[in-house]
Amino acid sequence: MIKDIKQMPEGSCILLHVCAHNPTGMDPTIEQWKAISDACKERSLLPFFDCAYQGFASGDARKDAASLRLFVEEGHNLACVQSFSKNFGLYGQRIGALSVVTNSEDEAKKVVSQLKVHIRPSYSNPPRHGARLVSTVLKDDQLTSEFVEECKGMADRINSMRFRLKTKLEEVGSSRNWDHVVRQIGMFAYSGLSKDEVMALREKHHIYCTLDGRISMAGVTSKNID
Repeated sequence: MIKDIKQMPEGSCILLHVCAHNPTGMDPTIEQWKAISDACKERSLLPFFDCAYQGFASGDARKDAASLRLFVEEGHNLACVQSFSKNFGLYGQRIGALSVVTNSEDEAKKVVSQLKVHIRPSYSNPPRHGARLVSTVLKDDQLTSEFVEECKGMADRINSMRFRLKTKLEEVGSSRNWDHVVRQIGMFAYSGLSKDEVMALREKHHIYCTLDGRISMAGVTSKNID
């Protein structure tokens, strides 16, 4: 990855996942994020962060933002798109936010001006309901703490399903090594199943996942794991 970054054209925009990488479920360590940050600086890249699963990686929404905070502390100008669809249970509302870090207040005003140019003909005024729910929670310390705790509950349940799935596969005699299922984090598991195997599961057992073998671990429950 570092090699590829160092070969990017200078001044390019690079897309990075803040946490709970989709589809692999494998996140860099904080030391690896530092190396990525250094490589981005070397090529004068603009980091563009995708933050869709905050709270589902470590189970701590605050800790899950460590990569983004590191890049800000390292002095990067960057952009971050956040989705609150999953961690706030507002999938039908499609609630999110775009944040941009700039060098100065003057530069920030110019960015806002350009954003408005694109927003006006695109959607003009977004729905308010979901946004106000998120805003109400995150502006209140007690409600934010409750939100973080509830995210941990969801993350812990998903992680427990990872271990139960691995155990079940071993119990039924699978000869494959499924350690990667429990090493991964977040909502998804990159199973390693081939396209033909995915189609066989779909057609014979009505078990559905993407053709590259990505499984939604949030859909695995104690009632359907057998």
